[in-house]
Amino acid sequence: MTENNSQQNQRAAVVINPVKAPDESFKADFFQLCADAGWAEPLWLETTEEDPGAGQARQALEAGVDVVIAAGGDGTVRTVASVLAGTDMAMGLLPLGTGNLLARNLGMDVTNPLNAAQSVLSGSETKIDVVKAVLDHSKQEQIFLVAAGVGYDAAIMGDTNDELKDRVGWLAYVEAGIRKLQGKPVGATITIDGQHPIHRKMRSVMVGNCGKLMGDVQIFPDALFTDGILDLLVLAPRGRFGWLSVVAGVFGKGTKSNKSVQSYSGKSAVIELDSPQEFELDGDHLGEVRHLKVSVEPQALTIRMSAPAK
Repeated sequence: MTENNSQQNQRAAVVINPVKAPDESFKADFFQLCADAGWAEPLWLETTEEDPGAGQARQALEAGVDVVIAAGGDGTVRTVASVLAGTDMAMGLLPLGTGNLLARNLGMDVTNPLNAAQSVLSGSETKIDVVKAVLDHSKQEQIFLVAAGVGYDAAIMGDTNDELKDRVGWLAYVEAGIRKLQGKPVGATITIDGQHPIHRKMRSVMVGNCGKLMGDVQIFPDALFTDGILDLLVLAPRGRFGWLSVVAGVFGKGTKSNKSVQSYSGKSAVIELDSPQEFELDGDHLGEVRHLKVSVEPQALTIRMSAPAK
């Protein structure tokens, strides 16, 4: 079989949030990109408010395509990944959101959707870790790929102005962060890998699978999405200038004695809170939680993309 015939047998499915489509010609442009690359006509599946991507991802699996492309924001990516994780199906990314957190951590082009699409079609496969999260002892697991948080960071996600986000992008989160600086700490008990519990008064506990968050800020400098390890960050500002100590600690200018920022790592963690706190997964605000259990699933998701330009 010739290389061209082999490519012609390949087919992509696109699970797309239609609200995020960059322009009216995008669908036609993508179809043409597939044709030019020798791929079959793609399966185009639009998400809805009732089904933000899980049903469409399952439909793509049943269709037997070669790659399922999540086209939208971080919520679309997480929803599609929740279906594909643990299968042999590769996921491609077509970043159309504000944060595009996983795409940024993978080194993808987040400025040109068609370039990102070309990266999927011409790319190769690699495997990354997935993190499972159980909220308040629920029997239903959720996943995240980049980071989860309880407390201050989740409150930012929940109170970001959508209109401002459309105008200025990730800077809208900065505005929300300033408004949310004032707040009371809450007691937290953190148990990592079943070891001795850690008791802290905190404003936020963050769990990272990747290093970069909003604005390409390297919150978890040691995090790798292929190491089978979770990185935890506890923010506990004290006193009038406590947030200055947090900034110093996050950006590496603090010391190990800086009690405002403390880092931990492990394969699993349980976070128990004295009172319910706001909660987010990969930037999606999901309400409040009092008990959170997280565990890493190494190499559980296959990603298809070209190697980042150096």
